[in-house]
Amino acid sequence: MEFEIVEVQFKRERKGYYLNKDNLDLKVGEYVVVEVDRGEDLGTVTELGELADKKRPDKKSPLGKVRRQAGQKEIEDLVKLNDKEAEAFNICTKKVEEHQLDMKLVDSEWQFDGNKIIFYFTAEKRVDFRQLVKDLAAIFKTRIELKQIGVRDEARRLGGLGRCGYRLCCTSFLNEFEPVTLRAAKEQRLSLNPSQISGICGRLMCCLMFERSFYKEQKKKFPKESKEYFDLQGREERVSGIDLFGEMVELENREGFKRKIPLEEFDQALAECRHPVKKNSGEH
Repeated sequence: MEFEIVEVQFKRERKGYYLNKDNLDLKVGEYVVVEVDRGEDLGTVTELGELADKKRPDKKSPLGKVRRQAGQKEIEDLVKLNDKEAEAFNICTKKVEEHQLDMKLVDSEWQFDGNKIIFYFTAEKRVDFRQLVKDLAAIFKTRIELKQIGVRDEARRLGGLGRCGYRLCCTSFLNEFEPVTLRAAKEQRLSLNPSQISGICGRLMCCLMFERSFYKEQKKKFPKESKEYFDLQGREERVSGIDLFGEMVELENREGFKRKIPLEEFDQALAECRHPVKKNSGEH
């Protein structure tokens, strides 16, 4: 028997996937208590069924179950955890300084049932934090997990707004990070100034990859820039620019006069690839 898969979002955009084994009548946006390693956690349903299954990055890992819909008191207790997490963060920061560890603490997160605290950090090199874990366990009397994350994950946990004015893609809908290359910016004719194409994480913006396929397919329709052609009247012109969105081609003649024509007209009116300009080998 197949059970409904449920996507649950916890604090600061962390997500997990669970099975609705008891066939609870769940709705997107409601709070649920889920089964986790040695305890329970509480989060919000963000996707159900087939869509949740499609978004699940690891299809082979075993899934816990949704235990129940959260009660009002449980929801209120979740809100109260914010103060406890701020306190835990401050204590851990001091301990990191005491042990002179080369790491940057990013965030702290209490598991809803109090059975674990996760401390997220970034570091350039491997960090020996064994003594730090012992100190924290002695203070909080619970399981301690220190989790090293990258700068893109740091931005996801802290949140913020992108250059577009909207919430960061990684905090709103991206489930996984994919490599972003400088070639994507070049293909979209964007400025290669790092400050113009980098996100708050300091890496190339994830959104550079969203429309890359459009640009690549669209460019296939157009002639190569700087290539020279004869029109049907025998006049020589070169392609001086292209407009991928408006589907226009800019042409420039030998006198420097420029004109723009629709791509469709260019294909029909110019001899294009069939009659490229031939250079006179006898010229000096």
